[in-house]
Amino acid sequence: MSKVILYIAVSIDGYIADDRGAVDWISEQDENAKMEDTFTPFFSGVDTVIMGRKTYNQIVTELSPGQWSYEGATTYVLTRHGETDNAENIRFKNMDVYRLIEASKQESEGKDIWICGGAEVARQLISSNMIDTYHLAVIPVLLGNGIRLFGTTDRKIKLEMVGTKEYNGIIEMVYSRRNI
Repeated sequence: MSKVILYIAVSIDGYIADDRGAVDWISEQDENAKMEDTFTPFFSGVDTVIMGRKTYNQIVTELSPGQWSYEGATTYVLTRHGETDNAENIRFKNMDVYRLIEASKQESEGKDIWICGGAEVARQLISSNMIDTYHLAVIPVLLGNGIRLFGTTDRKIKLEMVGTKEYNGIIEMVYSRRNI
């Protein structure tokens, strides 16, 4: 069965974007230090990507304009606007994220579902305890304000450590939901 994975970069103080909505702070590490590619092995296990419209717009206008970074997977963009502009592997959906997750699990070829962003999508799934794996890349920066990853929730969610990795000041932490 496909897992729902939140794979995301976060500042030490819990933000996924600064007060302008920008994420350029993620790549402001030591240019001379060795960076480790943890994304490629992660993405090889994914066949579905889910994101909000703001995240999609940021990807196509700022992060990788002219080239779609997630070829090989079907991307669903959650939007409150009409379901238009569908491309071959990019589908715009005006639907409940929970229903989309359940439909994606049925359509999946057994690979995982990546929650790429944004905060609103992630928070809904976190508060409903629908995230199976939290893969957080903690970037060594304090932003002070911006868009928080974690909001408040009515439940305690217990996790167990799967692994950690450190490189260039970044600490990647992987936790899975404990089934108690």
